[in-house]
Amino acid sequence: MRELKYAILGLVNRKPYTGYDISREFGDLVMSNFWHARHSQIYPELQRLTEEGCVEFDVTVQGQKMEKKCYHITDKGHREFMEWLNTDEELGFTPKDVFRLRSYFADGLERAEYVQLLKSQLEKHSAKEKYLSDSMQSSFQERPAVGTAQLGDYMVLEGAIMRERTYMEWLEKCLSYYL
Repeated sequence: MRELKYAILGLVNRKPYTGYDISREFGDLVMSNFWHARHSQIYPELQRLTEEGCVEFDVTVQGQKMEKKCYHITDKGHREFMEWLNTDEELGFTPKDVFRLRSYFADGLERAEYVQLLKSQLEKHSAKEKYLSDSMQSSFQERPAVGTAQLGDYMVLEGAIMRERTYMEWLEKCLSYYL
């Protein structure tokens, strides 16, 4: 399945976007916590979506020669997006985690080396959790209303904070085995 297709359709279902704006959405605070797409993936997918009749674009000229395409969803694209949105997915594979892989083979390290790695990871996840929590406080004074795009943003950010806290709990537990 082309998940990127539905991520893009979801964005242009909310409002028209340029390819550049779509790329920025994948790099922003909220989407980057659960999905990543590179510039080199987005533009070919936009081309496929255009060929399939799921999106259309309007061209405006910026400056003297610069063309800017603004993509919007078609009725066909909206139907396909809604069908995908209403699908109950099977549980997928667990995402790859390089540090957990290292932990699996931690018996190959000296005790002090692994303890240092654990402490380093704990610092990094703590910093990320703080960044996410600060972003939550600055972006949301209260939980957004059901049915708004902001509630989806809020829920994903809340999930990212919970993920970091749980990961830190695991790291602390691992560290306790070695101390």
